Amino acid sequence: MRWLETACGCVLILIVLRDAFETMILPRRLNGRLRFTRFYYRLGWPLWAWLARHLTRGRQRETTLSLFGPLSMLLLFVIWAVGLVFGFALVYLGLGSPLQTSEPLRGLGMDLYLSGTMFLTLGLGNAVPHTNLSRTLAVCEGGMGFGFVAVIISYLPILYGGFSARESNISMLDARAGSPPTASELLRRHAHDRAQLQSYLAEWEHWAAQLLESQISYPVLGFFRSQHVNQSWLAALTTVLDACAFVIATGDDACTRQAQLTFAMGRHAVVDLAQIYLRRRPTEVRERLTNADLERLRGELAAAGWGVSMDDTRRHRLLQLRNLYDSHVQSIGLALELEVPAWIGNADHLDNWQRSPWDKSPAPDIRSHY
Repeated sequence: MRWLETACGCVLILIVLRDAFETMILPRRLNGRLRFTRFYYRLGWPLWAWLARHLTRGRQRETTLSLFGPLSMLLLFVIWAVGLVFGFALVYLGLGSPLQTSEPLRGLGMDLYLSGTMFLTLGLGNAVPHTNLSRTLAVCEGGMGFGFVAVIISYLPILYGGFSARESNISMLDARAGSPPTASELLRRHAHDRAQLQSYLAEWEHWAAQLLESQISYPVLGFFRSQHVNQSWLAALTTVLDACAFVIATGDDACTRQAQLTFAMGRHAVVDLAQIYLRRRPTEVRERLTNADLERLRGELAAAGWGVSMDDTRRHRLLQLRNLYDSHVQSIGLALELEVPAWIGNADHLDNWQRSPWDKSPAPDIRSHY
């Protein structure tokens, strides 16, 4: 028995099993540095994003970026499978190639082939274990291969279920906050119905909690992009945080309490997700709301029937609230190539639901009834 090959094979098998377990089964964030999946995404995504920036542009660039999430998962499954097959092949090699075949071939190449047939449960019948240990290993590898496929099959529906739940609220935000969404449009379109805004913010409190739970358990969801170029989970979360911050700083009605709850949940999600997608502490990137923008926002809301006054106390309060999340969302946007929305949108810009490549004219504007 050659102990080095056997030991290396066992270590490789344990590393792959641990990594697959922590990625697909364990529903919590892991801070361990020695994880293959962690290095895989931290090396793979910057390279993919760099290629997309330099080789494509416009919608083609966005399409290229959207391929990374699904393709990276498929490639990760393949790497895990290859790692397990190679690990068992090293164990067989260290044991002196105990699987007998009709051909007098020996060595790592043949052990890899036989390990692959065992792992994939192909049952070709040209390999027969002739010791108790080799029989045990063959049964373990076959069962492991069967279980590995079963876990992948059950993992994908959970992953895409989380993606679908995330995207449904993002799609509904289109008619309520514009395309791309902005806090100014969300507040302006609910200026005459604060009760509806209050219930809508309650829905987004639950959405932020679901976003946090799903993307902490399955961080790859952060690389899955929305159906439309001008929509994303980060833009939706930022818009809701912006709107909540403005309501908290300036409002004194019943909607303020719900805005506080939604803001707390949204900020919690942003901070925790930043620890997953960022390598270093978030830093302020740019000023998203200047004094001139704030005056313009106040004027637009006043024209829509939402009169607010912005004294120094309220301005300072709004600045404090923005500082709690602004650097995080901008840093995540830079890391994931996602556009962070502005505070003020264009009220005359058509929403996604109003446009179609086959229509000669847009859908009638019903936003005056919001």
